Formats: sequence, C-alpha cells, structure tokens
Amino acid sequence: MEKEHIKVFTGTSILVNRLSFLLDEAEIASLIKNHHESARLGGFGSPMNAVELFIYKSDTERATTIIEDFKKEIAE
Repeated sequence: MEKEHIKVFTGTSILVNRLSFLLDEAEIASLIKNHHESARLGGFGSPMNAVELFIYKSDTERATTIIEDFKKEIAE
C-alpha cells in the first residue's frame, strides 16, 4: 500500500523543525524538505523560508489540531 504525503506547513528551518517535533510527540510521522539547504549545497540561492513539512494524508485528521495550535502560537 502506497502512502501519499501532503504538505502541511512551509516556513523557516526553526519553525518547521519545531512543528515536526510536536508531531513526533504525537507519534505522527513527518518529512522535511529543505529547499534552502539543497540550493546552498548546489551553489544556488533560495529564500530562507523554503523549508516544507509533509505528513501522510492518512494522519491529517490527527495532526490538524497540533498544526492549527502551532500556527496560532507563532502568530502571537
């Protein structure tokens, strides 16, 4: 059975890693794609907020509350 990932957040490395940690505490697997670091290693430039966080589509319902609370926290 193939599992599909969906993007749930884009931001700086610090914010994405914090949200990934919160999801991990709830036993929700996540995947981080750091486009900024990839571009830097390739000798190109990219925005600092080019880090994306993905989760399995099947975990969306369980992750929604955590993600929304995190977004409220960083907006304050």
